[in-house]
Amino acid sequence: MPSMRTTIELTDEQRSELLRLAAKRHLKGFSQIVQEAVNEYLLHQGGRAEAIEAALSLRGCLDCRAADRFEERVRSLRESWRCS
Repeated sequence: MPSMRTTIELTDEQRSELLRLAAKRHLKGFSQIVQEAVNEYLLHQGGRAEAIEAALSLRGCLDCRAADRFEERVRSLRESWRCS
């Protein structure tokens, strides 16, 4: 597949990390890593938009009691989450 050169802005830390990853993978530069990252981002963006659309299509499908129970369960789960 033909590729196109472009310019992106990176912080010094991002560039250093990309160079480190490229060296670890025995690559001359980090273009391939950036391409992979862009592909992954675009793949998830399409899925994200579809997930949001699917969630919004469910609006109004719970009665008030079920919605209250669901909201309470979500609140309970959030209180028990542990960030590591």
